[in-house]
Amino acid sequence: MALLRSLSAQRTAISLVYGRNSSKSSNSLAAAACRSFHQRDRRSTITAGERASSESTNVINGARYLHSGDRPMQASTLVQPDLVSSETVKRESSSQEKNPSPAGSPQRDPLDVTFNDPIAAFKSKTTGELMRAYLVYMICSSEKLVEHNMTLMKWSKNVLGQRLFTALMKATFYGHFVAGEDQVKIIPTLERLRSFGVKPILDYSVEEDITQEEAEKREVESSVSSAGDKKEEGSMPQYHVDKSFADRRYKVSSARTYFYLNEATCERNMEIFIKCLEAVSDDDRKAPPAVATGATFGTGITAIKLTALGRPQLLLQLSEVIMRTRKYMEDMVGGQGNVLTHHKTIKDLEKYYATLGDNKDVKEFLNNVTSDKEGILHLFPWSGIVDEDSQLSDTFRVPDPQTGQMRRLISQIPPKEEEMFRNMIRRLNTIVKAAADLDVRIMVDAEQTYFQPAISRITLEMMRKYNKDKAIVFNTYQCYLRETFREVNTDLEQAKRQNFYFGAKLVRGAYMDQERDRAKSLGYPDPVNPTYEATTDMYHKTLAECLRRIKLMKDCDDDARKIGIMVASHNEDTVRFAIQQMKEIGISPEDKVICFGQLLGMCDYITFPLGQAGYSAYKYIPYGPVEEVLPYLSRRAQENKGVLKKIKKEKRLLLSEIRRRLMRGQLFYKPKGNYVPI
Repeated sequence: MALLRSLSAQRTAISLVYGRNSSKSSNSLAAAACRSFHQRDRRSTITAGERASSESTNVINGARYLHSGDRPMQASTLVQPDLVSSETVKRESSSQEKNPSPAGSPQRDPLDVTFNDPIAAFKSKTTGELMRAYLVYMICSSEKLVEHNMTLMKWSKNVLGQRLFTALMKATFYGHFVAGEDQVKIIPTLERLRSFGVKPILDYSVEEDITQEEAEKREVESSVSSAGDKKEEGSMPQYHVDKSFADRRYKVSSARTYFYLNEATCERNMEIFIKCLEAVSDDDRKAPPAVATGATFGTGITAIKLTALGRPQLLLQLSEVIMRTRKYMEDMVGGQGNVLTHHKTIKDLEKYYATLGDNKDVKEFLNNVTSDKEGILHLFPWSGIVDEDSQLSDTFRVPDPQTGQMRRLISQIPPKEEEMFRNMIRRLNTIVKAAADLDVRIMVDAEQTYFQPAISRITLEMMRKYNKDKAIVFNTYQCYLRETFREVNTDLEQAKRQNFYFGAKLVRGAYMDQERDRAKSLGYPDPVNPTYEATTDMYHKTLAECLRRIKLMKDCDDDARKIGIMVASHNEDTVRFAIQQMKEIGISPEDKVICFGQLLGMCDYITFPLGQAGYSAYKYIPYGPVEEVLPYLSRRAQENKGVLKKIKKEKRLLLSEIRRRLMRGQLFYKPKGNYVPI
């Protein structure tokens, strides 16, 4: 506890992840950029961003990134400044030794962006932990063992008994990938991460181990209204449940899946998420003393899924409404995309409905449209959704342009299911309010594309409601989707026009094979990028646009932290790209607008060097009882099998560090960090 109090005193000097930056730009170019940013022609708001990102994409395409951390990269002026040699790293290290940090300042190490330094990668680990990691990666390299890993774990439990099986798992997979069994037992892991410059994203990783038949049964029952699955005129097949894909775990190895059972289960999930928030909070008053929440230090994050908080049918119906609204606008004005991309005004809508005469319903509809001087933002009063007081069936109605009669874009929802939706929103509001009170972050995970329009819309409304002074709520964007750049751009524009802080976690994505198979089976366009290279280009293009907007804010002396981005990637090239882009446009780690994240037990050679060099670095920290996190461990084994080249590099670095310690007599090395997270 003395250590906790000592570290607690230190953390008072640490700013939050997205601290305020007050730097000013005085050159005329920056001033011009500022004027352009604030006074764009209303019709070019989105396209200007696309043009800028197109330029960034040309650079990216010209410097085509390869995607395995072990393959050589093609020559590129974009990345070569950061591809430093080992001699350069040694010179920088020597220079730092000659000019140590001033007394009282946090420890910082030079960053080797080749991520080939085993000492920097593993100085936070004991030698025993390195040996365990090497054993785990050796097992993950065996396709047969990984393929049957769940069966083998269950068999081992039956043979060894619960006690020995638990000891075996803690000595191998559980010990490597999971932080501990509860909020108390994870504290040593969180303390050590913090002392080496890394912060936590906490996730209670318990999930049900149910059969495919049970999963399909639950999903079908909870995805169809009691009024029946009515496919009315204009309905879209992708937003209706299909039994062939009802088990959402199908071909998914890296994402946790919740299957709806009842409202009581959703309440328990809400309580678990709040406990996660308390565990990563710096406010010791909000949790029992034994939990010692302050042990995490810095700004913690909790990841949540909306499918854990309510009935999936409601997300399906809401997603279909959103996509049908887009189709309605396309029919009205031509062109594709979200409502705000068309820059139509209320007067434009009045002209469109002029032939209908003095229609009371049309006037009421127009009075509820959300708009500003640049045009319409929303056709519906979305704020009612997160304020828990509107009825879905009444909200989503539009005038028929021929008859003037109001028509529903969502089928009639029975009162009980309306109440279930209100309960889902109430739970989410409770979680986000708790996060705001505890001064921690919420990251809403991305899910399948047939849920995602609803998830993104609800998340953005939570941002608008709670992200008034800082980024508390973050949305997740999967860059393997063809529409990701357009969606991020549109959401950035909404945040700017409605003046709230925008938070985004960029990931490659978790459901690619499932999405492709479902699209082919149900006959709708494949939403996934055609190649891995296209996905990487999408990731870099989207990240470059976010950084470009941050730079404009800095140059305009606006609050740059109005955009906060997490680069959640295990891909070295993407991390290097982000670092290089930050340098090129003058964004420093101290600006606290860009952070990096990887999973616990994976890619330590990326996370820890970043944290130790002063970048904002996070580890995704799962925890839970051994037996109840077996499905999670099974996924981690499957995921590692799919990235054998990354495992090859990590194994090489592990072996190098183990040998070095043995040769130097450091078998009983004890990690002791003196780093302060950004």
